[in-house]
Amino acid sequence: MKINLSRILVFVFAIFVLFIFLLSLNKIKVYDTQNLVGKNISSFELKSLDNEVTINEELLKKNKYTLINFWASWCAPCRVEHKYLIKIKENSKDLKILGINFKDKEKDAKKFLNEFRNPYYFLAKDYDGKTSINFGIYGIPESILIDKNLKIIKKFIGPINNEDFNVIMQLTK
Repeated sequence: MKINLSRILVFVFAIFVLFIFLLSLNKIKVYDTQNLVGKNISSFELKSLDNEVTINEELLKKNKYTLINFWASWCAPCRVEHKYLIKIKENSKDLKILGINFKDKEKDAKKFLNEFRNPYYFLAKDYDGKTSINFGIYGIPESILIDKNLKIIKKFIGPINNEDFNVIMQLTK
């Protein structure tokens, strides 16, 4: 009964890899949005799309509610949700929408808004995507609903639809 040392090492290594894998399953997921609800947004500073104003968290404190929407002209699902953003703008007096244009060209973003209408009260640009990452954004469109204390009420992953519209209207009554 001769034991092969290389077989033992392979077996021990496989057990080690399996153990590390099982440990990683219990960690908090970066993309889990439940851990964001109830927390305050991080401080940020972005230039407006036209470079006239700096938009930051202090500006958002003036609103009873703010929906921060991450979008781009090249994003097909952003086009789908756009009509609901217009509907939110038209139906909510206590909610302002901050649009953060994500990795887009300024001329394309302006053309998109001229063509489909502008639902945004504030319009900022994040051309390198770094600020969006700080918000926990990993794809667009995504939206974050916050209150005047900058506390996250709800995060919407993917395009806002009619059901999301109704949830937003209910939460911002």
